[in-house]
Amino acid sequence: MCMQKKHVISIIVLLSLIICTISWLYVPGKTKSEGQINNATVFVHGYKGTKNSFGNMLNRFEDKYGWGQRALVYSVSSSGNLDVNVYGKENVTAPILVHVIFENNRASIQDTSAWLAKLLEHMKETFQFNTVNLVGHSMGGLVTMDFIETYQNERVYPKVNKLVTIGVPFDGIYNEDYFRIHQDPAAEDLKPDSEALKKLHLNKDVIPEQLKVLSIGSTGDSVAVPQSVGTIKNIVLEPQLDYVMIHDYTLGHSELHEDTRVDKMVYSFLNPKKNGQIEQ
Repeated sequence: MCMQKKHVISIIVLLSLIICTISWLYVPGKTKSEGQINNATVFVHGYKGTKNSFGNMLNRFEDKYGWGQRALVYSVSSSGNLDVNVYGKENVTAPILVHVIFENNRASIQDTSAWLAKLLEHMKETFQFNTVNLVGHSMGGLVTMDFIETYQNERVYPKVNKLVTIGVPFDGIYNEDYFRIHQDPAAEDLKPDSEALKKLHLNKDVIPEQLKVLSIGSTGDSVAVPQSVGTIKNIVLEPQLDYVMIHDYTLGHSELHEDTRVDKMVYSFLNPKKNGQIEQ
């Protein structure tokens, strides 16, 4: 009886080992994809931005240049709820591009940063992203910087490897007429000497030393003028910062993310071992 019992136990142990081995060898498509997409670049639009703000740039990256795959599109509601669309998970290849769209595109920097934090937490928990790059245009750059300064728990959020800011007014928008037209929480934060901008400057010492930053501006930008864009030098230490001012008076604020020169700068910074060649 004892021998028979031992025989049954041996069979159970053997079956358990076989099941474990099969489970280890066979990974369903979803899990495989989640394991592969360990790093991603997240694109954050600015004030009054829509899906079109970074939509064309992402289309060029994915379809024209073959520089990556838009695998995730996050739509964030006004209450901060996340709606996630997943594309191409069976054939995901790096670099991974993540498109973020905020329904309330006039919210404060603090609120938008909190929504971005919730989104990145979801990316880490659901898709196992351990590191990300962030790309922000205009106020989106202020939001990404606020996230970096405020949310640094790498057990909860992915580590930010690189940050790209495009046309970002780190000292605010100097044009007073702008605020006669725009009056909402975001506009208040975009005023020079706003509490939100003061916070970014005061908390600069918590920016991780390993973070690499590329800041791009244009002499033709009448919203984020060169002087305001240049104050990033007072926030990010010189060894961590690549600063580029494009001398082109025809290149306006909203044209920055439509310009092929900017495309190449962004890609080359994020992928230094590759040269972002663009076929004309």
